Amino acid sequence: MTTFPAARVALVGDRSPQVRSHTRVPVLLDALRARDHLDVDAYWVPTGDAVDPGALDGFDGVWLLPGSPYASEAGAVAAVRAARERSIPFLGTCAGFQHALLEYARNVCGLAGAAHAENDPDGADPLIVPLACSLSGHEGAVRLASGSLAEAALGTDRTVERYSCSYGADPRHLDTLRANGMRFTGADDDGDVRIAELPGHPFYLATLFQPELAGDGTRAHPIIRAFATAAAAHASPATGAVAG
Repeated sequence: MTTFPAARVALVGDRSPQVRSHTRVPVLLDALRARDHLDVDAYWVPTGDAVDPGALDGFDGVWLLPGSPYASEAGAVAAVRAARERSIPFLGTCAGFQHALLEYARNVCGLAGAAHAENDPDGADPLIVPLACSLSGHEGAVRLASGSLAEAALGTDRTVERYSCSYGADPRHLDTLRANGMRFTGADDDGDVRIAELPGHPFYLATLFQPELAGDGTRAHPIIRAFATAAAAHASPATGAVAG
């Protein structure tokens, strides 16, 4: 059995007992320790604090959690950028997925005006828009691309996941994100994107669904386990840990 060192993970979000995913996190951390022998030393970083360039110094993983609208859109975007540019394992779920796309569109694709309709309903160039049908409280199938990080983590090419969101990506901009290196590796049965990855990054995975809500929390979802494994590898590169 491989024993990994404790990994320091930033939980970026505006912690609230009203957000179910936030209350689920401590249960998941216990499950990772007990079942997977992965010790995650987690710290909450409010989005307002994440604006500080040094806010994520010393962390082995960054998880941008649900709970939008965030107190600071700029802080959420800054957290994604820091993880992407500094090769820190990154997981974004629900609003984390949405803001990961915003960050990439603005800072890599040159779409400086890319907006989130929840935060800026009058934005001239919306990237994140209201879904035709809200997914809040729903489950749905997700088809996974062959050879993707998501497929490797889940060990399957199809999964059923839980959502709590009303916003998603506007298809108009997806080809621009693809052309600049982002890979969309999960889609629902209608072809709407549900997972984004960055090939070449140690671990970068964003899901519109919320893996933290799977089951009762006593067994970590494979995506969360893969993220924790990647964070442990970042904490001690000599272990040669592989996310999955």
